[in-house]
Amino acid sequence: MMNDPVNQTKQTHVYDVAIKTPLEKAATLSNELGTQVYLKREDLQPVHSFKIRGAYNKIASLTQQEKDRGVICASAGNHAQGVALSAQKLGISAIIVMPRTTPAIKIEAVKGYGAVVVLSGDSYSEAFDHSQTLVAKSGRTYIHPFDDPLVIAGQGTIGLEILDQLPDVTHIFICVGGGGMLAGIAQYIKTLRPEIKIIGVEPDDSNAMQASLAADKRIVLDHVGIFADGVAVKQVGELTFDIAQKYVDEMITVNNDQICAAIKSIYLETRAIVEPAGALGIAGLQEYSKENDLSQATCVAICSGANMTFERLQFVAERTLLGSNKEALFAVTLPEKPGALHAFCSEIIGDHSISEFSHRLHERSDATILIGINLRDANDKQHLLSKLKQHQYTFQDLSDDDLTKEHIRHMIGGKSSEANNEQLYEINFPERPKALQDFLQKMGDNWNISLFHYRGQGLDTGSVVIGFEAAEPFSLIKAIENTGYDFRVLTGQSIKLFI
Repeated sequence: MMNDPVNQTKQTHVYDVAIKTPLEKAATLSNELGTQVYLKREDLQPVHSFKIRGAYNKIASLTQQEKDRGVICASAGNHAQGVALSAQKLGISAIIVMPRTTPAIKIEAVKGYGAVVVLSGDSYSEAFDHSQTLVAKSGRTYIHPFDDPLVIAGQGTIGLEILDQLPDVTHIFICVGGGGMLAGIAQYIKTLRPEIKIIGVEPDDSNAMQASLAADKRIVLDHVGIFADGVAVKQVGELTFDIAQKYVDEMITVNNDQICAAIKSIYLETRAIVEPAGALGIAGLQEYSKENDLSQATCVAICSGANMTFERLQFVAERTLLGSNKEALFAVTLPEKPGALHAFCSEIIGDHSISEFSHRLHERSDATILIGINLRDANDKQHLLSKLKQHQYTFQDLSDDDLTKEHIRHMIGGKSSEANNEQLYEINFPERPKALQDFLQKMGDNWNISLFHYRGQGLDTGSVVIGFEAAEPFSLIKAIENTGYDFRVLTGQSIKLFI
């Protein structure tokens, strides 16, 4: 931990390349949440992310001998661009090790800053391992994305700026992956103004810091969600964890729908589109305001980055209605007979707009439909639930079921009556040619595939729902583990209803 975090933050080199980003009043959000909301626009940095601050501060602080040997990092995201631009600015050789799955747009951006790109492995961990081999061979300095005192001090300049721009701030909402920005801002702010609340925000499927603080030790998550890829970290840093233990007031989590709704909220305020990790601050503030009185508060949310691929926008848009409580998603059982759907529309739908409808004949006795309904206001969903109960429909509210929203709503054909001993998994496939072939080769040919669904999302990893006919599930799991692909066993009501 830094001995004098305030001076170390004030004495950073970041402004040789980074800008002092604006702190903008968010009028619409302020009115909606009944508080004063400001957006710290780190998406306006030269690499469209706060990462340039920490990377440059670390590299600029190297000795001349270290600079002559060059630098290296492993990253497929914003840190890669931060290191590349910093090295270019200082005239230093840089190698960026990226997974082979990295989208071409990110690779070209790093090359555009003059760095040498080395592609290795299918995941960040494999790229990191290769970077360490190169460090040992070359003597280059490894630039860590978050767990380094100088990187942390560089990110802490965001806190310095906030205090200069808005001395009356009472709450700061910060996205958290490895914890570098959280640690830098928290340490600086709390040293000078301990009354200011520091609140970290994570996706609920990538909450490594929240889980670690609750356990009073760093833990490793078994599985992380890939939607907010900028913060998809299985373990936080040693330094960042120690600092968070001392200075962070609270950690909260949000789901992917809430992140998408926050992206839209920021767009409506600024006409800028931030990446999912970049919207965590606002998503956290929106969630926090539901349980806390902020009428006298002045809140800042960090818009941490805007490196969004164009292909991802459709997935954000389709989840935004649910995240902003403008849509409800139900599974409803109807009798399989003429007139049943007409009666349901008359009794339940009325003059509501339907956003989605799926049905496939499965059994002659009854049918389960998947239906999305646009909501008029916050009380409208409760009104629909009351009508479903009044007319004695059997139903499930799937508005918060990620499996349904990511996969099942896009599948056709309905349940199978033929699959035997079916075992269902969600597996993260690397987005590269032959990924499926490599997976099947490592699995062997002992199991029949009974179900498969995949939709690309413009990421370096894609989520696949896959079913196997397997009389021996233990052997199947061992085979999946042998592939090296990240996976989880699927359970849940939506599976029973539709798969």
